[in-house]
Amino acid sequence: MSIYCGTDIIEVSRIKNAILENSKFKTNIFSESEIEDIEKSSNEDVKYQRYAGRFAAKEAIYKALSEVLVKEKLSPSFLSVEIINDLDYRRRPYVKVLDVTLQDIFNKYDIKIDLSISHVKECAVAMAVVNIEKE
Repeated sequence: MSIYCGTDIIEVSRIKNAILENSKFKTNIFSESEIEDIEKSSNEDVKYQRYAGRFAAKEAIYKALSEVLVKEKLSPSFLSVEIINDLDYRRRPYVKVLDVTLQDIFNKYDIKIDLSISHVKECAVAMAVVNIEKE
């Protein structure tokens, strides 16, 4: 068993500008479910903070998985995973793997991910802790 950690921090303004300036940015990075969930927020500032948080979470996940991804010669896209909030447990974020090849790797190595996301007006940060049972 091995445990790996990935972290990422992003300025909210960078994600906001990318969304406003590039009509495809949002759909190239975030799943329909992620967009739908975030767009429910009535506060525009909070929306962009949440987009930034999920962006940081995906970066943190791939950083934590980098050793396995290199070993398996896989370079997943941002749309290979989505970040969902567990409605039964205080909206705690969790990772849902959408890509079949990546899901096969998760199964092969028995990968579990614990995820934490925080954001304030200017920045969003995420940390992913990955537990790999089989190596």
